[in-house]
Amino acid sequence: MTARDSTTSPTATDRPRLASQLVRRKSISSMVEDTQAASTGRLRRTFGVFQLTMISVGATLGTGILVILGEAVPIAGPGIWIAFILAGITALLSAVSYAEMAGMVPVSGSSYSYSYATLGEGVAWVCGWCLVLEYAVSVAAVAVGAADYVNETLRIFGLSLPPSLTAGPGVADSPGGAVNLSALIVVLLATVLLMRGAKESAIVNTIIVFVKLGILVFFAIVAFTAFQAGNFAPMLPMGAAGVTAAASSVFFSYIGFDAASTAGEEAKNPKRDMPRAIILSMVIVTTMYVLVAVAAIGAREWEWFRLKTTVAPLVQIVHQLTQSNLAVFIFAVAAVLAIFSVVITVLYGQSRILLSMSRDGMVPRVFGIVSPRTGTPLVGTLVTGVLVAITAALIPLGELANATSIGTLFAFCLVNIAVIYLRVKRPDLPRSFKVPFGPIIPVLGSLACAFLMINLGGTTWLVFGLWMLVGFVVYLTYSRRHSRVGALSDSDYRASINA
Repeated sequence: MTARDSTTSPTATDRPRLASQLVRRKSISSMVEDTQAASTGRLRRTFGVFQLTMISVGATLGTGILVILGEAVPIAGPGIWIAFILAGITALLSAVSYAEMAGMVPVSGSSYSYSYATLGEGVAWVCGWCLVLEYAVSVAAVAVGAADYVNETLRIFGLSLPPSLTAGPGVADSPGGAVNLSALIVVLLATVLLMRGAKESAIVNTIIVFVKLGILVFFAIVAFTAFQAGNFAPMLPMGAAGVTAAASSVFFSYIGFDAASTAGEEAKNPKRDMPRAIILSMVIVTTMYVLVAVAAIGAREWEWFRLKTTVAPLVQIVHQLTQSNLAVFIFAVAAVLAIFSVVITVLYGQSRILLSMSRDGMVPRVFGIVSPRTGTPLVGTLVTGVLVAITAALIPLGELANATSIGTLFAFCLVNIAVIYLRVKRPDLPRSFKVPFGPIIPVLGSLACAFLMINLGGTTWLVFGLWMLVGFVVYLTYSRRHSRVGALSDSDYRASINA
């Protein structure tokens, strides 16, 4: 058997080699050295704690409230705010683990790099493959919701998009749908902006973050003028199971905080600033989600959401309470901008994950080439943006959101485990931030993620299983043969076979 054959068709002789490949690790020092390599270009360090916080908030805030609130309320009832708290606590437990790892491993790979340094190449590949699912699909899921708000804006002028351009094929609520044109345009515009430069994208994102904070506070003020405490009775019409199921679905609303950890190579002081940005953004986002959810239920009984699912519920509430076309126009436009902000920052994170994986040989080298002019991975951003745009244009929101949640929860589990591993194996490593209460928080974070995963439906698990199967095939046929970490060990292995 040749060396090439052994990589594509594992045999009894090859199994020990495969086992050793799955557990080989990449040192933290070599990860940092890779960021300084000039062969593929360097990213530019331009972000402080404020910009990092805005990236995290921009990638998170608005998604669950603006896009899927209409789908989540019928599942949880008036207790939807509890679902957001449950999902937020789960995310926060993992966020503090991310903060500790981000301070120790200041590179662009997020949980993929953290896993590579601790749990080995096999787990790192699984984590990276989950992140590809998480980031790409979450961008598409958010962009899908843009059509409703674009239509609400157009209705002010007596216009609307034809049904064929508001949803992809096979969407039950939109018969005759062919392509979600709004989602397609939003993703492509974000892709072009990201290709121009990270600093420019961050400036636009920061402006939009303040806009969407403003509109959500405006909504809460308007909704509280019609607040009815009786709308919260019964609090849990679907029981506790409904709340946990809704929490599993809305969990993807919180994934944005790890976008800040993908900016490790573009932060001026990553070891100090990234932990601060991650924790601060989680506090801001969870507070806003709960505030708006309570205000929405207080203004309208939960059964109303069951009748008005997914059709821009917040803007409808604003219109009914204010009877002002101008208010609706401003809110709808701001909502589209908010969705655009999430798309920019999450797509940014996706391109940086692929950049790190490319450096390690896990994916083709083209994803790791950084333009010396713009300081961004141009080709990787373009390829990712085009594929995500096509997905957003053709696939309905619900399927995308659930697929995102399960990939995210799995990746978060791995980060919590990585923190525990390094506490035991490398207690000497300098840490700019430490998760409090020792291993208790990471353990609780892992268990909480596993609990929410269990509450996702069978179809979601089937999609996840198929995605993992494809990932395993890709690893066997491409990634392990091109792994830079394994290059030397593979050479030693072939020499031993020939001897």
